[in-house]
Amino acid sequence: MSKVTQDVGEELRPLLHDGMSIAVGGFGVCVIPQDLLRVVQQSGVKDLTIISNNMAIDGVGLSLLLEGGQVRKVLASYIGENKLFMQQYLDGTIELEFVPQGSLAERLRAGGSGIPAFYTPTGLGTVVAEGKPTAVFGGAEYVLEHAIVADLALVHAHTADEDGNLVYRLAARNFNPVVAMAGKVTFAEAEHIVPLGDLDPDHVHTPGVFVHHVMQAVTPAPIEQRTVRPRSNSSGEVAA
Repeated sequence: MSKVTQDVGEELRPLLHDGMSIAVGGFGVCVIPQDLLRVVQQSGVKDLTIISNNMAIDGVGLSLLLEGGQVRKVLASYIGENKLFMQQYLDGTIELEFVPQGSLAERLRAGGSGIPAFYTPTGLGTVVAEGKPTAVFGGAEYVLEHAIVADLALVHAHTADEDGNLVYRLAARNFNPVVAMAGKVTFAEAEHIVPLGDLDPDHVHTPGVFVHHVMQAVTPAPIEQRTVRPRSNSSGEVAA
């Protein structure tokens, strides 16, 4: 049976509830699931725990949940360029758990793989390791990190088939694959949806077994920083 849904709100809204945890793919605003996040925002659910590399930029994506006061806690690698996120953290209105980027990715991957915890040298001797068990292996000390399994995972893909197999494009394969693994229920929005059998199995990045619902993405991807080179005239000199 096809996992493609024409009315994602009908499928997603009944699963949303106050106090739930949501893992969200993307890096900055690079292929964030904007349409799915809009459903979460419009539902009005609050006291959310958000697991994502960062909270995008002001007025975009996850920042909309911050604007609505819907977020209680964030697990992220950095505050980044979101001024509202930074201000709410400094004001103490949201709880923030800083997680090293690689550890965050591995915690999500472990959660999706059924691994409850793992040891890593990352963060040892810093505030990241405070209160966490440590152990010595081969004469070196490591800190224990617990896996992350979210109530809900939201991702954005370039192409999906009807069975939920996903393909990401270039840098879009950032946190999306591990987020897709880590959700008890995973929704994917895709720029292109193709019939089952159209994707080369060797090119699939997220197997459909991790994905429960697929929708057509409709909102154009935002640009976080627009950088262009100065134009040159016919003689090769930089134009004024």
